[in-house]
Amino acid sequence: MSEKSKEFWRWREYRHTMPDMDWHDAKIVTAGVDIGSVGSKAAVMLDGELFAYSAMRTGGVSEETAVKAMNWAIEETGLRTENVHYVVGTGYGRVNVPFAKRTITEIACHARGAHYIYGPTVRTVLDIGGQDCKAIRCDERGKVMSFLMNDKCAAGTGRGLEVFADLIRTPIEELGKTSLDVGDEPQPVSNTCVIFAKAESVALLRQGWSKEKVSAAYHLAMVNRIVDLLIKVGIEKDFVVTGGVAKNTGIVTRLESNLKIKPLEPKLDPILAGAIGSAMFAKALYEKEIGLR
Repeated sequence: MSEKSKEFWRWREYRHTMPDMDWHDAKIVTAGVDIGSVGSKAAVMLDGELFAYSAMRTGGVSEETAVKAMNWAIEETGLRTENVHYVVGTGYGRVNVPFAKRTITEIACHARGAHYIYGPTVRTVLDIGGQDCKAIRCDERGKVMSFLMNDKCAAGTGRGLEVFADLIRTPIEELGKTSLDVGDEPQPVSNTCVIFAKAESVALLRQGWSKEKVSAAYHLAMVNRIVDLLIKVGIEKDFVVTGGVAKNTGIVTRLESNLKIKPLEPKLDPILAGAIGSAMFAKALYEKEIGLR
């Protein structure tokens, strides 16, 4: 692929199976499928422990994406969808998971999944999705106590970063690191709309700003928007970030500096929080169904 035609926004799709686990040994096999506006994830759990997962781009038809994500997660394991005792769908397209027995909101699933990924001390969860950003307060069980969501503009979301990655021709996985490669922090770009932010970024590039400096200005605008949301919901330690943007070091580092709170380090990929949370709910629902609860 030529440099001109390269899609810098396109993030790597991937899957993984835990090597020391065998689904035949499990009493309860559950799964969660998180159909996001940009990315879709599937997680399979054996007796409440993560066994296999996949993360892929959401396609034009959510039902097809759900099937692909699930099939890819269990690829080469011998497990089939019909062997899974209970499946819960979540995310933007949760009603379009054809093999799910229930749907649960991504807010509840991210809170529950964050506890699995980061530990039971989590009290504030920031989920930065493809087209919205959620600040969630939860208790020691991962139950949602309160939340606020910004879904009015893509400027503070993963989709906004994808647009910006293409603009400055930097791979999306390297964008956060690029934004930190500056001396002093510049003034942030406009954070009212991704379209205006993009136009302002183009103008700054034409004025001679380096892509690192413009990237820093864009990341700062995102962080300012996110911090406003967190302050409104109220930040309580411990604080964590979920979603794909949790892997953007430019966002996470600046959040830590702005909030004077260091987010916890994840034990697993934070993009999986919604899928893991829904698989955990699936286990509880199945246990209730068969009379174990």
